[in-house]
Amino acid sequence: MTKLTNTTETDLLREMSVQLDIPFWPELPAEDIKADFTKKIPIQYLKKHKLAPLETADDVFIAVNDPSDFPPIDDLRRILGWEDAKIILSTNSAILSAINLSYDQSSGSAEEFVQDMAEESPDSIISEIEETADLLDDTSDAPLIKLVNLILSRAVKDRASDIHIEPYQHSLTVRYRIDGVLYNALNLPKRIQSSLASRIKIMAKLNIAEKRLPQDGRINIKIGDRNIDIRVSVIPIAFGERIVLRLLDKTDTTFKLIDLGIDREHFHLLDDLIRSPYGIVLVTGPTGSGKTTTLYAAISTINHPEINIITIEDPIEYQIEGIGQIQVNPKIDLTFAKGLRSIVRQDPDVILVGEIRDLETAEIAIQSSLTGHLVFSTLHTNDAASAVTRLIDMGIEPFLITSSVIAIIAQRLVRVLCPECREAYIPDDKSLTKIGMGNGIPKGRKIYRKKGCPACMDTGYRGRTAIFEMMVLNDHLKKLILKTSDANQIGKEAVKLGMITLVQDGVRKVLEGITTVEEVFRVTRI
Repeated sequence: MTKLTNTTETDLLREMSVQLDIPFWPELPAEDIKADFTKKIPIQYLKKHKLAPLETADDVFIAVNDPSDFPPIDDLRRILGWEDAKIILSTNSAILSAINLSYDQSSGSAEEFVQDMAEESPDSIISEIEETADLLDDTSDAPLIKLVNLILSRAVKDRASDIHIEPYQHSLTVRYRIDGVLYNALNLPKRIQSSLASRIKIMAKLNIAEKRLPQDGRINIKIGDRNIDIRVSVIPIAFGERIVLRLLDKTDTTFKLIDLGIDREHFHLLDDLIRSPYGIVLVTGPTGSGKTTTLYAAISTINHPEINIITIEDPIEYQIEGIGQIQVNPKIDLTFAKGLRSIVRQDPDVILVGEIRDLETAEIAIQSSLTGHLVFSTLHTNDAASAVTRLIDMGIEPFLITSSVIAIIAQRLVRVLCPECREAYIPDDKSLTKIGMGNGIPKGRKIYRKKGCPACMDTGYRGRTAIFEMMVLNDHLKKLILKTSDANQIGKEAVKLGMITLVQDGVRKVLEGITTVEEVFRVTRI
């Protein structure tokens, strides 16, 4: 007899489907979901009883997780007038996704909410309310609250990493950053600017009366089955308060090296580096180039009970189980340098320093690596070789760099072509020459460009991946660094010794059909 512990929900539902002669649908098709019923049935009722009404052109269905729970099914049929609705079985997750999608679709447009707000007084709109567990559960009738909820839920749905709310002289613009590029999402009337800012400040527990100084806060929300952490930044500008919200989806926080889009050669090199017993591994690149994600993937890979890993970050973006994480706090003078001094006394094996910003932090990181610790950190430089010049400019002696730094990794994020609509083409000779392909496209390879379709919201891209440049400091490079701090010379020598540059790695991904020539140009500034 099969043990219950080995039986999955899907197995049970399949067996139930055979016994009760009820169809089993593991997935509920999104195109069959019509949101007409959302005005009649509260979302909490459907979630509680795990019911999802579905309507096609020919028939109506009710997806259930527990067919023995008759009363709510009968009530739903009666309220909707679906007396002949057929019952189908589905998984708990599929039903919840269908419910969330239905209520998201029915949440109305921003234009409707703005229109409704014309008749509302500011006092009735800006009221401090308790946040609901799920934005989709929020049944508030205040148009402003519904507008803010819509802006947030649509941003999550569109995979935005940031929301920009920008006031101008006669207008208010909302923009989403999707795959690293800003897109206009909404144009709102100037008159709601103050109310919108106050609503977001209330959610972030900021001072709504203070409009002259910058403020920072946090909002934790749930949209459907996703937990979103939002960092809020408000600054005063000429035409009002400019607000930027950084969205961090904490639902899936598993970090793996293989998910970075790294090729086999770089993967094995990086895997060896992060298992070094001591030394410093630096990751460089501009803001938003994925440095923190790479470091999280590295420490997650080596995170084992026998290793003590401690980090100091500003801010802590994701909590990782089994790792001690310290938040920098300038208000109480907890800087990277002070935190790092304390970390060393905590008997760590691996230390992650969010960023080396000054000489003091750099010196302590180097001393830590020289006393048997593996240190990970980041720097803001354009390429791997420039990191050496940056450290020397800070005041670090070249011999300390060669004694402690074992590798420098430069990276950028490029947008990934939408697989649904990308199209093959032959770039002009100038573009090919610029990326080192003057001899033409290799035989059997194709180069693709963006096109645009509903799947990628007509951008031509969906998601991002990283391109890398890994400079391992071997004896040749160490001798050169002791003689010169010229980044060009160091970079040229590293290439002679086999380093693959950012552009070369980008070209690899172009030839694999992952990204475009334009994207490599954009992020590497060739």
